[in-house]
Amino acid sequence: MKKTSLQFLQAHANLANVMDELTPTLFGEAYRENGGQMPYDLFIEAVEQVPIAISITDKKARILYVNEEFTRVTGYQAEDILGENESVLSDKRTPREVYYELWHTIRSKKVWRGTLCNRHKFGHRYIADLTIAPMLNGQGKITHYIGMHRDITLAHEAEKRVINQKLLIESVINSSPMAMVVIDDQNKVILDNHNYKALVSDLDKGEPATYFLHKLRDEMGELWGQLQSKEQGFNNREFRVEGKGSRRARWFSCAGNWFKENEVHVDAFFENATKQYLILTITDITRQRRQMEELHIQTLKTLMAEDERVRSIRETLLGAIHQTQMPMNQIKAAEQILKHKGDGQNAGLLHILQQIQQSGEEAIATMQKCIPDIVQATLISVNLNQILHEVLLLSDQRIWGLGIEVQWQPLTELPSMPGSENRLRILFKQLIDNAIDAISSAETGEQRIKISTDTDDELIYVCIEDSGPGIPLEKRSKVFEPFYTTRPTGGSQAGMGLVMAKEIVTQHHGFIDIDPNYDQGCRFKISFPLHRQEPRRLA
Repeated sequence: MKKTSLQFLQAHANLANVMDELTPTLFGEAYRENGGQMPYDLFIEAVEQVPIAISITDKKARILYVNEEFTRVTGYQAEDILGENESVLSDKRTPREVYYELWHTIRSKKVWRGTLCNRHKFGHRYIADLTIAPMLNGQGKITHYIGMHRDITLAHEAEKRVINQKLLIESVINSSPMAMVVIDDQNKVILDNHNYKALVSDLDKGEPATYFLHKLRDEMGELWGQLQSKEQGFNNREFRVEGKGSRRARWFSCAGNWFKENEVHVDAFFENATKQYLILTITDITRQRRQMEELHIQTLKTLMAEDERVRSIRETLLGAIHQTQMPMNQIKAAEQILKHKGDGQNAGLLHILQQIQQSGEEAIATMQKCIPDIVQATLISVNLNQILHEVLLLSDQRIWGLGIEVQWQPLTELPSMPGSENRLRILFKQLIDNAIDAISSAETGEQRIKISTDTDDELIYVCIEDSGPGIPLEKRSKVFEPFYTTRPTGGSQAGMGLVMAKEIVTQHHGFIDIDPNYDQGCRFKISFPLHRQEPRRLA
């Protein structure tokens, strides 16, 4: 029920009495220094015009005074609300516990600050940021309460929207099947998802973002800075990450986009300061790459089978020529002796020898024409870890069938070198095949092949060792000679394998040796120059 004008005036009179009583307490020293003459009208005007809703109640929360901002926030005019209990503003959505804490605090002569759900005069609800303070007289007793509150509904809704958007973004990022991370301009991770966190332990590379950023910058070079300055993204940057111990290598595809965000700190309040961030996505493409690798290995097997066929033909023909050449040399020597004697009695024999010599030369010439040509190969940038991995896959059936343990210990960050992929595959397959043959013929219990790679400032090193019987010291200088073999007599190989291996190493300006200090089998040590050379073709 609305108050009459008489009631309204009486309420203000009561308020004036209250203010007269509390003015010394409210204004303290300033009041006393002014001789007890604090300008009351100034105080009233300040309270009336302050942009905060203010109400003053008695100890039972009956409203004695409200300012104009109170009317604007709540919808209640002074004549509507004076004399009413402050609870007329309350909404049942505010828990009882909040009101209990409120009253407990202010009755203890303390200031309460909190948030309530209030109801506007016209029925709609709003969020009130409220401060209530007890007003004490000169004896320190509570006489009144003063409340100050603001409508923070819009700010609350905006804050909730920001929180909801953040939760939505985090939910979307976490549901992504790829690892996602946001990195600031100091390479610091400021947001990531569950898949990214999993990479921290899976890769054992420290901070995955730092690891991949380093690889991206190395691969992209100047392009990285250009894209960053223009805020242009990149896609499908693939990297092979070697596994440790028995772990297989994994493949990842990286994509990234730069964006800028306005700074929010105090120093940037009057400036349009921005900060740049990078959204980096890291996708595990190991499964796809392994499927591609399987197809690639099948293709390699076909190519290597053709190469093996060509190599076998070459070895067979070269062996036949070699074997034919020895008696031919003897026949030629006998022919020279008969010619030197000049004895007519041996003319028939000389003629026969000459015919044999001519037939032999024609046969050798025919076999030489049948020797398959070696296709020239262009040098490209190759990674020996990848080449060795492929060769192991090519030989995995033999290795698995014989129960051979393979210890694969590649250097994780092995640099590339100029070379012919196919020639290098032939080289390493020959050495690994030799190791498998040696182990299968050995009578020792251990069956092991160990392959490792390493590098320094000038060279890349590859070691291939086996637990076979090894090569006797007196034969080590001969194994790289044509048609020499350590296999038992009657073997099917002509003995050109290590000759070809040494030839390929030499073509790549490298060296191949048998480690004289290794006595647990055989260890081949191969080294290649690391420095890049102008592309050329291998004959």
